[in-house]
Amino acid sequence: MSAVLPTQAALVPGERQAAAVFRLQSAGIAFGALPALREVTLTIAPGEAVALVGANGSGKSTLLRLLHGLLRPTAGTCSSDGVARQAMLFQRPFMLRTSALNNVALALWLRGTRWREAQGQALAALQRVGLADKAAQPARTLSGGQQQRLALARAWALQPDVLLLDEPTASLDPHAKREVEQLIAEFAAGQGRGKPVTLVFASHNLGQVKRLATRVIYLEHGRVQADLPVQQFFDAERLQAVSPAAHLFVKGELV
Repeated sequence: MSAVLPTQAALVPGERQAAAVFRLQSAGIAFGALPALREVTLTIAPGEAVALVGANGSGKSTLLRLLHGLLRPTAGTCSSDGVARQAMLFQRPFMLRTSALNNVALALWLRGTRWREAQGQALAALQRVGLADKAAQPARTLSGGQQQRLALARAWALQPDVLLLDEPTASLDPHAKREVEQLIAEFAAGQGRGKPVTLVFASHNLGQVKRLATRVIYLEHGRVQADLPVQQFFDAERLQAVSPAAHLFVKGELV
């Protein structure tokens, strides 16, 4: 089931580590005998915009779920800033059988906000994504692009410090993709809240990766094969020296 899930990120109890939103050390996940992630070691700092790229089945979605606490490592460790509030947006966001306004307000109410205040904050969030005129409309009757914007409003209303996105524009038409991508860029930059949001997103759209990311991680068969600043990742000579497979992927020659 797809949803936006706010959490207090505490995958491994322990001390808060400064300058690290996430810290993975030789982390692995296996579903029975099938490994999904293998020996992943990385650190994500506050304010980074990290793109996860790779073919289908490379481990991108599994890594996002591990970071969000929906999965536990079966090997190694995954720790996170226990203070940072997270929200995760899935490729097909789950919409409750109620109005667009209530879909946002209920998330706030479940967090402890009084219902009247939650409705006011929800309306502000809908205005932020250009859906105020759809507040009373059943959420499930909205278009795909509108539902994705509604899911972003639901996440934005919760004021997360970390936003995790799994192929947020994969099923949208070009116009809707531009709208959603613009909102993601604004949220990551901290517009409307005064400080940048740490962004980790999976995407097959390399143009989107260039526009949104500051860092790119390429996964293959559950392993990190390249982890570079975005400019270096799209430097063909540099990337080929680091990972020939990632180089072929960017060229479109590795499916």
